[in-house]
Amino acid sequence: MTKTPTQLAEEIKEQVTDRKSYLGVIERLSKASVEKHWEAYADIPWEDPDYRVERHDPRWILAPEVDPLGGTEWYKSQPAEIQAEIGLWRVATAMKVGLQFENLLKRGLLNYAYWLPNGRAEFRYVYHETTEECHHAMMFQEFVNRTKLPIRGMPRSLNLIAQATPWIPLISTELFFVFVLGGEDPIDYVQRKSLKGGHVKHPLQETIMKIHIAEEARHISFARHYLKHRVPQLSRLRRQLLGLTAPLILALMARIMLCPPGPMVRYYDIPEDVVKQAYGSPEFKKQIRECVGKVRDLLAELGVINPINKRLWIALGIWDEPRGRAAKV
Repeated sequence: MTKTPTQLAEEIKEQVTDRKSYLGVIERLSKASVEKHWEAYADIPWEDPDYRVERHDPRWILAPEVDPLGGTEWYKSQPAEIQAEIGLWRVATAMKVGLQFENLLKRGLLNYAYWLPNGRAEFRYVYHETTEECHHAMMFQEFVNRTKLPIRGMPRSLNLIAQATPWIPLISTELFFVFVLGGEDPIDYVQRKSLKGGHVKHPLQETIMKIHIAEEARHISFARHYLKHRVPQLSRLRRQLLGLTAPLILALMARIMLCPPGPMVRYYDIPEDVVKQAYGSPEFKKQIRECVGKVRDLLAELGVINPINKRLWIALGIWDEPRGRAAKV
């Protein structure tokens, strides 16, 4: 029986101890990309009446378990159609931010691949991933277009700074793949939590999420195995620099992915105290810590986190003691 991409990614979580096993992982991921992939306009029935996107559809109403705004008295006091519209705005914003992140990711991957010597296995896989990310961006943007809401995505203040991201691989490929996981893991965390909890009610949203989760399992697996293979070879200085920059990137990416967009807050005139109540709550802070948990555990396992930079993780609100094989820091 053919394994799903998610099953394959789970199967190849073994520790990469040498180059041979590392190359074996890349070969299997590349093979899986050929055997099972999706196309944005071939595999999603956009014109199916059941997939129609309507602003006031009650299926968009926020579940408090996924978005804490949905549990506030202010939100629950709004008319049902406004609750639905705000929920749709949150879903669409997550997709817009996701496609903007994947735009940066694709450009960074291509910069990385540009300099690879002939015969490198990473070249083929990077192009498989880039192709898949193109289809993700198309399906995300198509969804956003169909909402007809003024969705902007990333904060304007970060858009200009973000343009430097694709050049990170020319300075440090290890830091670039931490950035990759910093964007992919929080989205993956929220999507899996939403589906597992039965909080996704609209079939279009569900279809997009399932496609995204399945293919991102491969992308996340590649980034993790790349770091497992490369980080142990870093000099002490480069490891220390990675240890200082990684938590800054992860904290920023997690909040961009999970916090409410400013335009939505202003559009619906959401009171400041409601925003603070929802996104300053212990439950939301826990969600922020959990969504970067796998990357944090990986970096601890690789010896990147030490007692000094651990203080930065704590200050940024993204620290929890590592789990599994990660050594206690």
